[in-house]
Amino acid sequence: MRRLFSLLLLMICTMPVWADSLDQLYKVAGWPDQRAHFTDAVSAAQQRYRNSLPPAVYQALVNNSNQRFKPQAMDARALAQLRSNLANPAPALAFFQSPLGRKVVAAELLATRKDQLAKNAKGLPKMQASDDRLLIIGHLAQALPAREAGAEVSLAIAGVAADSLSSMIPGLFGGGQAQGMLDGQRQRLMNQVGEDLNNTLLYVYRGLSDAELEQFSTFAESPEGQAYYKAAVAAVRAALAVGQQASDLK
Repeated sequence: MRRLFSLLLLMICTMPVWADSLDQLYKVAGWPDQRAHFTDAVSAAQQRYRNSLPPAVYQALVNNSNQRFKPQAMDARALAQLRSNLANPAPALAFFQSPLGRKVVAAELLATRKDQLAKNAKGLPKMQASDDRLLIIGHLAQALPAREAGAEVSLAIAGVAADSLSSMIPGLFGGGQAQGMLDGQRQRLMNQVGEDLNNTLLYVYRGLSDAELEQFSTFAESPEGQAYYKAAVAAVRAALAVGQQASDLK
C-alpha cells in the first residue's frame, strides 16, 4: 500500500510538469502559427468560391468552415491528441527549443505564410543540391510525415464546399460512400505530395547547412523524433477533423 501511495504521489507531482511541457512544445514547435496560416488558407478558399456559388450556398460555406475551423477548438483538439499519443514530450521540446529546432520551425513557418504560398502557387523552383545533401534529404523525407500532413490540409480545404452542400442537402453522401471517396482522395494526395517531396524539403530547409540538416534528420529518425511526429499526425487529423460533420465538432 505504501508503495502504491508513493507511485500515485509521483504521478500526481509529475503530470502538471508534463502538461506544462506539452503546452510549451505546442507553442515552440509552431503549432499556433501554423494554425493561423491554415486559417489564412481557408479564408482564401472562401474568397475563391464567392463569385462562383449562389449567395445562400456561399454563406453556408462560410458558416460551416468558420464553425469547423474555430482556432480555439482546433488548438484544443490538437493538444488533446498530443497528450494522448506523446508519452514523453521532453525530447521533442528540447530539440525545438534548441537553436537548430528554432531554425527548423522558422523555415516551416516561412514556407506556409500566405505571401509565400501565393508566390509559389505555380510550383516551387527546382532546387540544386550536392549528392550528400540529397542523401540527407532522402532520409528526412522518410522520417517526416509530410505526405500525411499535406494530404490532410488539402482535404480540409477542399472539403469546405462539400461540407456546406452536405449540410444543405442531408444524405447527399452516404456514410460508406463518403468514407470510401475520402480514403481514395487521401491516398491520391499523399502520392502527389510524395512525387516532389525531396525538392519541397530542399526548398523549405534551404537555409539549413548540410550539418544542420543532418542533425535535424538524426532527430527525426530517432525513436523520440518518430514518437513526436507520429503524435503530430494524429494531432493534425484531429485539428482538421476531415470527414466529420462541422455540427458535431467542439
